[in-house]
Amino acid sequence: MHLIPTQEEVVAVLRETGALRDGHFEYPSGLHSNEYLQVPLALRYSRHQRMLSVGLSRKLRANPEIRAITSDVSIVVPMTAGLPVAYGVCEALRARQVYWSEKEHDNERTHFRQFLTPHPGEQVVLVDDILRTGNKLAELKQLLESYGANVVGLAVIIYQPTPQTLDFGSLPLYYLAKLDAHYAVDGAHCEWCQKGVPLEKAWI
Repeated sequence: MHLIPTQEEVVAVLRETGALRDGHFEYPSGLHSNEYLQVPLALRYSRHQRMLSVGLSRKLRANPEIRAITSDVSIVVPMTAGLPVAYGVCEALRARQVYWSEKEHDNERTHFRQFLTPHPGEQVVLVDDILRTGNKLAELKQLLESYGANVVGLAVIIYQPTPQTLDFGSLPLYYLAKLDAHYAVDGAHCEWCQKGVPLEKAWI
């Protein structure tokens, strides 16, 4: 295993743990895909969680601007699914703290819990297990910036862009592996539906 795991090594772990599967899946967004990916299935195993988190931290540390401020950096996650990655990255970087946003219902805005308030000028790296559409990460970035925090980077285990993936502009993006799945916007435009391939709902 390399100091920073290669694309092939990361994909091997995902397949070994059942986190990455081939088939015909419909995501909650309505997109149909030939791949199912649920990174937390790989993070169940401490050796994989440690390897992926430390590898991601090394990607961040390679940036001299981030390396110079690691002791002051906060690692912030959208919701709780990415917490295993966030804590691993924080420990490996020796960053300042980890916290996360949350929401009670899908139709409400994301927020921080009571008595947790980012401070103006706080240096933040956004971390998650996966970047697919980027909606949650974009909402978190906007929330942090509304408090005056400075988001200096975005780091994920897997970058799996879709036709709906948001553009984060000049914000540095770090990832261990990029997966280029095939997507259809709905069943009417899905080649797997037309071929009669059984459909499975993806819970994410």
